[in-house]
Amino acid sequence: MKKLNKVAMLFASAALVTAAGAQVKAADGGKTIDNWQNGTSELVWKNGTNELCWRDANWTPATAAVDCDGALKAQVTAAPAPAVVPPAPVAPQPAVASKVTYSADAFFDFDKSVLKPAGKAKLDDLTGKIKDINLEVIIAVGHTDSIGSDAYNQKLSVRRAEAVKAYLVSKGIEKSRVYTEGKGKKQPVADNKTAAGRAQNRRVEIEVVGTKAAQ
Repeated sequence: MKKLNKVAMLFASAALVTAAGAQVKAADGGKTIDNWQNGTSELVWKNGTNELCWRDANWTPATAAVDCDGALKAQVTAAPAPAVVPPAPVAPQPAVASKVTYSADAFFDFDKSVLKPAGKAKLDDLTGKIKDINLEVIIAVGHTDSIGSDAYNQKLSVRRAEAVKAYLVSKGIEKSRVYTEGKGKKQPVADNKTAAGRAQNRRVEIEVVGTKAAQ
């Protein structure tokens, strides 16, 4: 009986050596050793309840098995979030200025500051064009010819500029955006010695400043 036990132990030892030898030979042959598997790579060594795996002496983190208890799983590196590219700054619209000059004779009767129908029509046309821009300011400046005193012509030029402002406001232009000024006869553009020259000097200049509306 003792001889039989000794033979069995020798046989078991030989089997273990053979299994280990199979693993080493596999490594020498350039194949990856899975230290969770037996020598024939047919199954994974597990405990009696088939819940836990057994490592052999050659186990390293590099040869870990994902499905075995305690195996090291490859860390999944999350892809970096795409860089947020800020929108390109919108270039500010360049300011536009438009200056128009109207004959006072078309706007007012002689020595008067009440707008005539023809003057209102011209201002209606101007108001329509203003709607196409982002309005900043309107400046209305009244001028007269040289007939009469400086003080009288100054007051007349102011009244005419104010009449233009009142009409523009009645058409929806903000009152705070319309400025008026009277120059009297101080800034002639033609010779006051002739009737034609004096007619040119009786005028209302309207300057519109704003930016082009976005298309």
